Amino acid sequence: MTIRKQKSGRFYAVLKVGRRYAAGKTFDTKREAQAWLARERASIAGGVDPRAGRSSVRSLLPQWLEERKDSVSAKTYISDRALLRLVPPSLGALSVNAVTDREVSRALLSLSRQGLAQSSVRRFRASLSSFFAWAVRERLILANPVLPTRVPRPRGALRTEMYPFGEDDLERVHAAARDRDERLADILLVAAWTGLRWSELRAIRVRDFIEVPMPTLVVQRAEPEGVETKSTKSGRSRRVPVADRILPLVRSMASGRQADEPLFVTASGHRLHASAFKRTLHWSSVGEGRRIHDLRHTAACLWLAKGVDPVTVQTWMGHASIATTNLYLHHLGTGADQAGLARLNALGHNRGTNSGQDTEPQQ
Repeated sequence: MTIRKQKSGRFYAVLKVGRRYAAGKTFDTKREAQAWLARERASIAGGVDPRAGRSSVRSLLPQWLEERKDSVSAKTYISDRALLRLVPPSLGALSVNAVTDREVSRALLSLSRQGLAQSSVRRFRASLSSFFAWAVRERLILANPVLPTRVPRPRGALRTEMYPFGEDDLERVHAAARDRDERLADILLVAAWTGLRWSELRAIRVRDFIEVPMPTLVVQRAEPEGVETKSTKSGRSRRVPVADRILPLVRSMASGRQADEPLFVTASGHRLHASAFKRTLHWSSVGEGRRIHDLRHTAACLWLAKGVDPVTVQTWMGHASIATTNLYLHHLGTGADQAGLARLNALGHNRGTNSGQDTEPQQ
């Protein structure tokens, strides 16, 4: 028999290839055991189980979430659970093998039109894609219908503008912040010279600061507030140099501390929290309309303005694409822009209103 009822009342399914044992698994019900056998046999045959594929999206989501729970971070799982309320009824009622990219695109457009932020629609699409990828692995469907889709861009949507500090402005703001809290003001300056994200700043350990062969911070992890430590946004570690302007500050913060302790903490030794940071420094006035994330933009602009080549800035910032780094060049202006302006402002043009020549056409 391929399915045997055990003394415990559960059902043990045996998968065979020909007469040879291939796999076995225990289930609470005979129906689950039969479904597993059907999927595995279809997998061996290189296809999918058409009967299992008739299950609706809504009925399969809890099963996927149960398996997902122990394999992703708490924050990701919260985003995944949102599918239970965000999946439109029309999509949820469809059999999982009947969903195409057309239904998925309609769901994305519907959420966008309901006023959901584009970032939230993007997270919805990522979770939905993970669900259908699981369905492919379970041999319920042949292909993931989410992959060909794109998140619709809201009409009239504007990219969030960067608002970096100039070097002189940064020094002035740093001085104003020191009147309120010296340690937090120094951390502000460090953030503006290293380009670390707030979550990366919180995750830096004392041992991540090295001075040989050059003063460097090794960025390997991120600690967003309220969630567990995870990898950086790019998934890769990077090294960020510590400029002379902030080297004494970083040395002072590392002095006498244990290697595994957080490097950037408050004067009382507590972990950094964005709300407390902004409240203590009166960021609404000191920041002059900027976000904390603009400190990261400040670093990239400082580096480029001082002649660091864009590829190196890309590496220090941890950008996956040079196109992202080029946004800062677009903000600052390129060398060609500066040369063009210098030419416009130069005296002694061969032609033009300042040349002193008669430019009227001959009659």
